[in-house]
Amino acid sequence: MNIGRRVDYAIRALSYLAAQPPDKAVSRREIQSKQDVPAHFLSKIMKQLASGGLVHSYMGAHGGFALKKPAPEISLKEVYECLEGPLLLMECLEEGERACRYCGVCSQISVWREAQRILASYLAGVSLGQVADKMGLREELAHWRQGGYREPAQPESLGSQLREAEHSS
Repeated sequence: MNIGRRVDYAIRALSYLAAQPPDKAVSRREIQSKQDVPAHFLSKIMKQLASGGLVHSYMGAHGGFALKKPAPEISLKEVYECLEGPLLLMECLEEGERACRYCGVCSQISVWREAQRILASYLAGVSLGQVADKMGLREELAHWRQGGYREPAQPESLGSQLREAEHSS
């Protein structure tokens, strides 16, 4: 599985919005500049995120974008699925025998089903609030190169989430 540029750029944009005051509309140009997202990608991505209900889009001279709901309530899984559709490691997990005639006898399908469940659960547990980026990637990189260091956001580790899931089952 490969997380594509659209998802990466969307999370960059949304993580920047997540760190801004809730009533502030951030221009496309500011997001583009701060998060180093190419303009042609950003416009399309923000349109999809608005259609998917994740951001408000404001028109006019003071227009821009703002999160539609609080950052802690938007998961990375939700962002991924807004852009790419359902999180799916293999077609046979959803389509069954329509995707592969060997589904009924496949010795590995349970492995992929569990891997998908774990990944979906993990991404559902990481919110934009946890990866919010107030400064912007360009400024963070410049600061880091000058010897400044800021501890990166550390969403809860997958291992601790799995242990918690095992104890609750």
